[in-house]
Amino acid sequence: MALKLFLHGVPDTPGMWDPLIGELGLAPDAYQAPAMPGFLDPPPAGFNSTKEAYVDWYISEIEAAHSASGPVDLVGHDWGAIITIRAASLRPELVRTWCVANALPHPDYKWHSMARTWQTPVMGELIMAISRKEQLCKGLHAQGVPADLASKEASHWSPHMKKSILRLYRSAKTVGTEWWPETKNLPDRGLVFWGVDDPYVPVEIADKFCSATGTSLLKQEKTGHWSIIERADVLAEALNQHWA
Repeated sequence: MALKLFLHGVPDTPGMWDPLIGELGLAPDAYQAPAMPGFLDPPPAGFNSTKEAYVDWYISEIEAAHSASGPVDLVGHDWGAIITIRAASLRPELVRTWCVANALPHPDYKWHSMARTWQTPVMGELIMAISRKEQLCKGLHAQGVPADLASKEASHWSPHMKKSILRLYRSAKTVGTEWWPETKNLPDRGLVFWGVDDPYVPVEIADKFCSATGTSLLKQEKTGHWSIIERADVLAEALNQHWA
């Protein structure tokens, strides 16, 4: 059976997948949910936390999973979605299926206000310096993440995660334009899952992406950016059908 790989986004950790993996009922040896370097632990020496570095790292993870059990099933959310799309575009032979939620590389996407702040030298550092775990916990909970999970995720808000986020976003000002051409190489078996009330990435980006690539789009009304949690039961059912 194909291994399932789940990749989280910003400012998250693999813990964000717990509700979905619980709904799927996956055995521990049936999936992997790696942490992006710098998000749980400090990044390894020499890792510069750019978008290219994260793609190279994730392709290595996919190659290892492929060596163990053949073509893999990829699932990504937020930055994990963007990296998943890039990795699948560059190495489609490693991928059996892919599914992403609430983020996509597209030339028409304009970064949200916090992303633009993080991309601004000095201002980004100031915002990160004053941001606190308690604020992050409240923000995640307000956007549909259960209180216990929001608290767990916020506990990982650290100086090395903040620095990694700044480096990632500053490398990605034009990621939609840069990475769009290779999306023509995506494997056919793709699925996009979307909370239509996402305040960070408008649903129109999903519409445009899926129209251009011929990918199935499953929208969720009254659902925000963390659709993978708010509608974990719906996504689990969709993934089981997608993988079958």
